[in-house]
Amino acid sequence: MRSTLIGAAFLMATSAIGPGFLTQTAVFTERLGASFAFAIAVSIVVDLVAQLNIWRVLAVAGRRAQDVANDVVPGLGWLLAVLVALGGLAFNIGNIAGTGLGLQALADLDPRAGASLSAAVAIALFLLPEAGKAMDRFAQVLGLLMIVLAVYVAVASRPPYVEALTSVVAPAQLNVLSIVTIVGGTVGGYITFAGAHRLIDAGITGVESLGSVTRSATLAIGVASVMRVVLFLGALGVVAAGTKLDPANPPADVFRRVAGSVGFRMFGVVMWAAAITSVVGSAYTSVSFLRSMHRTLEQRWRTVTIVFIVVSTAVFLVVGRPVKILVAVGAVNALVLPLSLGAMLLASRRRAIVGDYQHPAWLVWSGVVVALGMAALGAWTVVTELPKLWSA
Repeated sequence: MRSTLIGAAFLMATSAIGPGFLTQTAVFTERLGASFAFAIAVSIVVDLVAQLNIWRVLAVAGRRAQDVANDVVPGLGWLLAVLVALGGLAFNIGNIAGTGLGLQALADLDPRAGASLSAAVAIALFLLPEAGKAMDRFAQVLGLLMIVLAVYVAVASRPPYVEALTSVVAPAQLNVLSIVTIVGGTVGGYITFAGAHRLIDAGITGVESLGSVTRSATLAIGVASVMRVVLFLGALGVVAAGTKLDPANPPADVFRRVAGSVGFRMFGVVMWAAAITSVVGSAYTSVSFLRSMHRTLEQRWRTVTIVFIVVSTAVFLVVGRPVKILVAVGAVNALVLPLSLGAMLLASRRRAIVGDYQHPAWLVWSGVVVALGMAALGAWTVVTELPKLWSA
């Protein structure tokens, strides 16, 4: 059980730490400098509130999010499933592209060939008899590897630590797009459900499991947050020295500036690990939302997951992946969070769903604040900020 709980935490965290995560962090650090620390601090609080609410309610209900949402409002679960699956597919195209870029940096492999090879690795994982356990171990090993390499870059770049720490509470500038985007990229769309659905599939449910589920959810946000902070510090050290990052691949330029050609190879490892674990997490979680729609989808979920990966790969091979798309999709994905979190908060008050369980009042009210706040900020960002980003 312990290994499954840790595996679920790393599945969620590594699902969040994808190519978009790396790109967004580098882009906003260059744009905001040390002030980006404030956005990261706000996002960590929002992420934790969303994660704890959703994981705990689903654990008590013992069912996946779409089934719980359908009990709250008939049809809401199907809407949520479609939105999550479509968002997961959009992200997975970027994830597949990231695997190609990672292998290109690591081994000078053509990005399309690297993406195809990586898709084959992900598919092989779901063909294993113990796919769930293999997925858990895969996420843990690569997640730790990413953090170790990112910590090295953060230390070697010698960022202005005092300025970064001061900016957590007193930023020189505020940027709503940065907050909305990184929240969407960490707990938006399918990501926040990755670990929760893994625990449900493993049978770790019920009120008696809440302590373990809470610790797993907290660990998930902790891992993702550590990676965000060390990437931010690494990029901050580079841009604080007056360096302008390469707009074609900002995170790669951070590693290159810190450690030269070796750093670029290190970036290849981090990018590939981030992308391939996100491919696995995105495919698994997106399909978990579709499994309730028909008995065949439930029985043949592995096949459906493999098809999901194949389609993502095919779209990338035809279309490609601009950096702006990864930032924009993160912002749009944040709009799914108010819907999913709101549904879980309503479910927490329904005895027919959670029985005698009393959801903590502080989680309910903080969840309401996060849901309403993200709905307002997300809508404002999509209407006013994304057009500026796209035309820039």
